[in-house]
Amino acid sequence: MKYFFTAFVSLATCTAGAQESLYTARDLTAENMFSQNIEGPNFDRDGNLYVVNFQKDGTIGKINTQNGSGEVFVTLPEGSIANSIQFHRNGHMLLADFKGHNVLQVNMRTRAVSVYVHHPFFNQPNDLCINKKGQLFASDPNWKNGTGQLWRIDKPGKAVLLANQMGTTNGIALSPDERTLYVNESVQRRIWKFDVNARGHISNKTLFAEFPDFGFDGMKCDKAGNLYVTRYGKGTIVVLSPEGKQLREIPLKGKACSNLVFGGEDGKTVYVTLQDRKCLETFRVEIPGKDF
Repeated sequence: MKYFFTAFVSLATCTAGAQESLYTARDLTAENMFSQNIEGPNFDRDGNLYVVNFQKDGTIGKINTQNGSGEVFVTLPEGSIANSIQFHRNGHMLLADFKGHNVLQVNMRTRAVSVYVHHPFFNQPNDLCINKKGQLFASDPNWKNGTGQLWRIDKPGKAVLLANQMGTTNGIALSPDERTLYVNESVQRRIWKFDVNARGHISNKTLFAEFPDFGFDGMKCDKAGNLYVTRYGKGTIVVLSPEGKQLREIPLKGKACSNLVFGGEDGKTVYVTLQDRKCLETFRVEIPGKDF
């Protein structure tokens, strides 16, 4: 009986400890492993993690999620600095090149870098999300003027302007059913949602959420449709339900959180880029990311 009680207490303690570890940020990498433009974490189809601006601007780093070490995977052409990473269904890496005013493509086998799309009306392509058809959606802010645009990229060389009278467009994410597109405006601190039809056209722009302070940056959805939003300057990730209700706010160790991604074998580990600490933090959640 004593053994059973001891075992039960130990099991309860372990279970409580596991629960307590949810939503608790810890360091994955050392500080100052990246430039101040650390951003855009994402996983390829094999589960490898990539993050922009490893060690210096203009690079893409490949990060070991077990021990936090990293290496330069590719160096971009002179004049290009990436801000976001997405992967096409063909396996190629797509990058929002805010300095070169392009979306770039990286062949994952040869590591050759090419221009996926360029448009003379691009401001500074900032963040990307992609649907199962391979259509890319891109936020495109003009930071100087406090304005922004929204683009859809259907194939190499073809960019379609979806909206051009917005605030400082930044974070962008699709709902799990891909029928809703979320776009935030960093300076104006608003999050908008659009209906998305089968052809990738958007309509019914609706205010989803608005905050009185701090800024926004990258966003991602979990499998239940909850939206995880970086509160840049506050150092938290706010979680909003599909109805826009705040569910929780997760504190981080750094303040300048720039983007996040779900990963791990079960999709329940969130990886966050921090521009003030120039490193990655991570925490566990209950619901996996939408792509798991």
